This record gives sequence, C-alpha cells and structure tokens, in this order.
Amino acid sequence: MGADATTTAPAGQRRGPAGEGPLRAGIRLPGAGAALNKGLVLTYLSLIVLLPLAAITAKAFEGGLDGFWRAVSSPQAVAALELTVVASLIVVAINAVMGTLIAWVLVRDDFPGKGVVNSFIALPFALPTIVASLTLLTVYGKDSPLGINVAFTRAAVVIALLFVTLPFVVRAVQPLLLSLDRDMESAAESLGAGRWRIFRRIVLPNLAPGIFTGIALAFARALGEFGSLVLVSGNVPFKTEVASVFIRGQIESDNLVGASAVSVVLLAVSLALLAVVTLIQRWGVRHVG
Repeated sequence: MGADATTTAPAGQRRGPAGEGPLRAGIRLPGAGAALNKGLVLTYLSLIVLLPLAAITAKAFEGGLDGFWRAVSSPQAVAALELTVVASLIVVAINAVMGTLIAWVLVRDDFPGKGVVNSFIALPFALPTIVASLTLLTVYGKDSPLGINVAFTRAAVVIALLFVTLPFVVRAVQPLLLSLDRDMESAAESLGAGRWRIFRRIVLPNLAPGIFTGIALAFARALGEFGSLVLVSGNVPFKTEVASVFIRGQIESDNLVGASAVSVVLLAVSLALLAVVTLIQRWGVRHVG
C-alpha cells in the first residue's frame, strides 16, 4: 500500500497542502524571539545612530534659537556651507552622467583590461582619504606632471569630491544594468525605435532608482568629506574652506556649540535629499513599465 505523502516527510518538517511542498518556518536568531530581535536592532540603532544625532542636535541648540542662528549665519560659516553645497551639487551632477556612462561601458562593452578598470573604480573606498589628498596635490599641484596647477582653488575642491564620490553612482547602476532584460531593447529596435528612444523610454527608467541612490549617497559623502580636501584645497577661509574643515576649526577654538550648529545644518540637508530621493524612487517603482 503506498504511503501518503504527508507521512513520508522527515520528522519535524510540516508539509503544506498537496502539491505545495513543505512549509518553511521563518529564520530567526538562535534562541531569540521576534520581540527580542526587534529590541536588539532598535537598541543598536539607538546607540550608534539616534543618540549621537540627538546629542549633537541638543548641543547645537544649547544657546537657544538665537545662538543657533548666530552660529550658522556668521559670514565664515555661510561661506563654508555655500561652497560645500554648491560643490557637492556640481559633483553629483557630473558623476550622475559619468558614473552611469562608466557603468554602461563596464557592463555592455568588452575591452582589454576591463577587470582592472572595474577594480580601480572601488579604489576611493579603500584608499585613506589623506592619501587621496596627497595624491591629488601631487597630480594637480605646483609640480604637477600634467602641467595643471589648481591646488588651493575651488576647482581642487570639486576634483577631490569627484574622486571620492565616483564609485557610488557606478556601483549603484551596475547591478541594474546586469539585471536589465535586453530582450525589451531588441523588441523595441525591431519595431523601429532608435537607440536614443530605447535608452530614454526603456533603459533610463529602469536605471533611475540606482542613479538616484548613487546621487544621494554621493551627495551625503561630499557634504561631510574632510580628509581628501585637507591638503589639496588649502582650507582658505571664504575661498576654499568647506564646512567640515570649518567645523574642525570651531572645535579647535573650543566652540563646540558653533561646530554642532553647522553640523546640524549639514545633517538636515542630507536628510532632506534622502527623503526626496526616496519619494522619487517610489514614484519610479509605480510608474516604470
């Protein structure tokens, strides 16, 4: 007599309705229930992220709204914030285009040394930022082998930020290009669509979430970048001093409230951008296709 399927399942393994296979229990941390898991996560996030943010915000407003406003509206603070935000916007605009192009070439084209180029894209992640600043100063400084001397200028600030933020867009777009169904492109081409139209109507909407994610991460990194700018920018107040260097100067001057106030402004700008990017990504998920 044939045994029923449900009686032949291994011990401890429950089976679902006929034809649906065994039921699988959700994976949990060993010896921990759902409530404990959530508690551990929330505790960790609170200690590492939420409490430090709350502490610096409280310090920024230690002197009240008037004290906060005086700190962030001083001429030197305004100049540093303006340079930081403008340079970051320029950098993410350039890297949105060039990062997408580089990702496209690395995924769609084959050429000698492709693997080496792909590895070098991640170099800014691994290279100590002070080493990056020294490297940029050597290449674009007074004794530049290229004959290009932009050290201690705003152009040097942009170049340094381009260097450290490029990988964010490239690495965010590459997986989407790899997973993109190329049959859709072939079908559109067979129906007479041109390459630009195919890119604009099919490829770009699918890449948009990765591009915007890369932009958000690059912008956040550029706002707070310090190490790669220390040597090559010169840190000249009202000229090449970015917000992170200004904050360090305030700390060295024992003005922790002023440093915290400018830090909170950078934090607010970063959070606002991340919120906008999240909304754009959600809109894209609903409307792509």
